Amino acid sequence: MQNINNTNNKKTWFVTGASKGLGLSLVKQLLALGQNLAATSRNLAELVIAVGSTADNFLPIEVDLANEDSVGCAMHQTKKAFGRIDVVINNAGYGIGGSIEELTDKETRNSFDVNVFGMLNVIRMVMPYMRYQQAGHIINISSIAGFAPGIGWSVYAATKFAVEGLSTVLAEDVREFGVNVTVVAPGAFRTSFLTPDSIVIAKNRIEDYKVVAESLKRYQGYDGQQAGDPEKAAAAIINVAFTQNPPLHLLLGADAYDRAMAQLERLEKEFRFNEELSKSMAYSA
Repeated sequence: MQNINNTNNKKTWFVTGASKGLGLSLVKQLLALGQNLAATSRNLAELVIAVGSTADNFLPIEVDLANEDSVGCAMHQTKKAFGRIDVVINNAGYGIGGSIEELTDKETRNSFDVNVFGMLNVIRMVMPYMRYQQAGHIINISSIAGFAPGIGWSVYAATKFAVEGLSTVLAEDVREFGVNVTVVAPGAFRTSFLTPDSIVIAKNRIEDYKVVAESLKRYQGYDGQQAGDPEKAAAAIINVAFTQNPPLHLLLGADAYDRAMAQLERLEKEFRFNEELSKSMAYSA
C-alpha cells in the first residue's frame, strides 16, 4: 500500500453517519492522517462534539440524507471548501429487527429511506463531480446480513441486500469514468450498533414469533461483546481507497467471512440440486 501520509496522497473524503460508531472511527483516523474531510450527521452539534476538531481540513455538515436537496447542498459545500471530492463513504444506516408482520409500513419505509434511498441520494449527487474529474471511489457500507441474513432481521437484510445489488451494478456503470466502487460487508463490531439509538425493534410484537424474539434477544445481548475492533475496520476501509485495484466486495471480520462462505456452500448445493429443472425451461425442439 502507498504511504498515506505522503502529501501527494491527500484526498477529499465525504463520510456519512459520522457522529458515532464506525463513522466516527473513520473520521478521527482520516483527520489524523491529514486528509480533507467533509463529515455528515443529522445533528451538527452532536457531530462537532464527538469529533472534537476545529482543523481547517474538517468540514462538519448537518444533512438529511433522505432529502436530495440537502445532500446536494452538502456536496456543493464540500467542493467549494476543498476543490474536489475523491472518496465517498456511505456509512449512515441503522438496524431494524422483527418479523415482516410485526414491523409497520412506516418502520419499514423509514429504514429504506436511510439505509438505501439516502445512499442513492449521495451517489446521485456526487457522480456529476466524479464524472467531471474522471476519477473517484464510492465505498458503500453494507453488512454480512446483506448476503447471509439472520433470523428476525428480514427488513434490515432487505436494505443491505439492496446495497450489495446496487453496488455491484454501479461498479460496472461508472467504470468508464475512472470511478471505483467497493461494498463493505462487516460482521459484528464493537460499535453503538446494538444500542437503542442505533437500532429499531418492532413495537408491534406478536407472541407467536417466539424464534424471532429469541434471536433478537440474543443479538441485543452481544452489545459490548462483539469481537470486531472498529478501529481496525476503519483502517482497512481507508487503506482500500489507496489501493491501485480496490476490491468490489470486502468482508470485514472472521464472522462475516465464515458466514459468507457457509452461505456460498448452501447456495451451490441448492442450485446444483435443481440444476436439471432449471435448465429444462427452453421450448422443445
